[in-house]
Amino acid sequence: MNPRAIALLKLAVLLVVVTVLILLFPPAQEFVEMAARELRYLWWLVLLFALAGWLFWGLGRKQK
Repeated sequence: MNPRAIALLKLAVLLVVVTVLILLFPPAQEFVEMAARELRYLWWLVLLFALAGWLFWGLGRKQK
């Protein structure tokens, strides 16, 4: 088998395993959905803290 066929086979197996796990364990799907939803809010907080840090330390510097 060439490397492309092996990669496609691995991808197909991964998709089958994920599908079976989602069908067998609905609470896992709910957890993943909740984590994705909360991650959206978490990234906004990370960006706000990064902006605050940049403004706090970046604006206080003297121009070169």
